[in-house]
Amino acid sequence: MRWVQVQAPIDALGVAFDDSGICRVQFGGAPPNVPLAEPDEVLGRAVDELTRYFAGEDVAFSAPLSVRGGSEFERAVWRELAAIPYAEMRTYGQIAAAVGEPDAARAVGTACNHNPIPVIIPCHRVVGADGKLVGFGGGLWRKKILLELEARVRIEREFGLA
Repeated sequence: MRWVQVQAPIDALGVAFDDSGICRVQFGGAPPNVPLAEPDEVLGRAVDELTRYFAGEDVAFSAPLSVRGGSEFERAVWRELAAIPYAEMRTYGQIAAAVGEPDAARAVGTACNHNPIPVIIPCHRVVGADGKLVGFGGGLWRKKILLELEARVRIEREFGLA
């Protein structure tokens, strides 16, 4: 596994790549004492896309992913998260229903917490049934910043303010 670091308004992100694609995004940067790699084509694309995302671009992440681990349910949740459009939100219950387990909203929360590739697989776009910000492995302050960034970009785009 090779690591690079991306500076972001939510703190540094460590981004890991294996032979198949991006396999991890870690808040707080790359693990200590791990040498940072020179980005190759795929890793460079992920760094570029994350940099553009944090600069306020509506980015459709295209770098290949290498999702490791997770139960069948978690992987289904992660696929559903990846399908949430930019600047839109879903509730835990909506995700549970979408994966065929309508009573599993809490389990969706756990799957979101186990998401190995946050931001790129946008678990921050999932909110409580009442629309409140709840549960985010990176801290609610990060979730708030990510949602505010996307909302600002969407408003600017829709009203021609950009």
